[in-house]
Amino acid sequence: MALNTTFRRASSTAVALAFRAVRSPSSIGSAVPAERMILGSQLVRGTASSFSRFSTSASATKASSDENLIRVLESEIESAETEEDPHRDVLENKPEGFPFEIVDKPGERTVLLKGKFEDETIEVEVDNLTPLEDEGGNDDDEEAENRIRVPMVVNVTKGGDGLCLEFGVSAFPDEVVIDTLSVKRPGSEDDQLAYEGPDFEDLDENLQKAFHKFLEIRGIQASVTNFLIEYMAVKDSREYLQWLKDLKSFVDK
Repeated sequence: MALNTTFRRASSTAVALAFRAVRSPSSIGSAVPAERMILGSQLVRGTASSFSRFSTSASATKASSDENLIRVLESEIESAETEEDPHRDVLENKPEGFPFEIVDKPGERTVLLKGKFEDETIEVEVDNLTPLEDEGGNDDDEEAENRIRVPMVVNVTKGGDGLCLEFGVSAFPDEVVIDTLSVKRPGSEDDQLAYEGPDFEDLDENLQKAFHKFLEIRGIQASVTNFLIEYMAVKDSREYLQWLKDLKSFVDK
C-alpha cells in the first residue's frame, strides 16, 4: 500500500512539474530533457535545410524555365519581324479620295473610321481579320487569300434626333456583303423587344441592291474595303509583335 501511495505521489509530482514547464517559458530549458532539446534542434535544422534545398532547386528551375521561354519569345519576335514588316506605312496605299478619318489606337483590336456625307455622320468600326473555314480543303494561296473576311459595323446618322441605320457588313477582296440592317433609335439599345426587321437576305432583291448602292456612295465600296483588308493585316502583325514584346518584358523582369 505504501508503495502505491509513493508511486501516485511521484506521478502527481511529475505531472505538475511537466505542466508548469509547459506554462512557464522560463522553465522550459530546465523542464525539458536535454535529449528532447537536442532532437528538437536537429528537427528544426533539418526542416530549414530541406526548405533551403527546395528553394534553391525551385529557383534554379524557374531561372532555367524563364531563360528558355525568353529564347522562344525572342525567336518568335524575330520571325514576326522577318515575315512582314509591321512598321511599314500602309497608308501609302490609301486609295485616292479615301473618305474617312482613321482612328487607330495601339493595343486595340478594332479601328474606327469617321466620315461625313452631306448632312449625315458616318462611323465604321472595322474589326480584325477573320479567316473563313476551308470547306473544300483547297490549300491554294490565292484561294486562301480570298477567304479573308473583315467584319465591319457601319452607322449612318442623319439629323439631330440620333436615329441611325446600322449595317453589319463583311468585306472580302473585291466584294462587300451586307449581313444585317437595323434601325437604331436613341435609348433603344437595351430594348430586347425592339423589332429589328427581317434578315437582309430575305429582303426583295431590288431593295438589297439599293442598299448596297446606298453604302457605296458613302464610301463602303471595294476600293476602300480592299485597302482596309491590307490595313488590318498590317495592324494585326503590329499588335501581335507588340504583344510578344510585352510578354518578353514581363518574363525578363
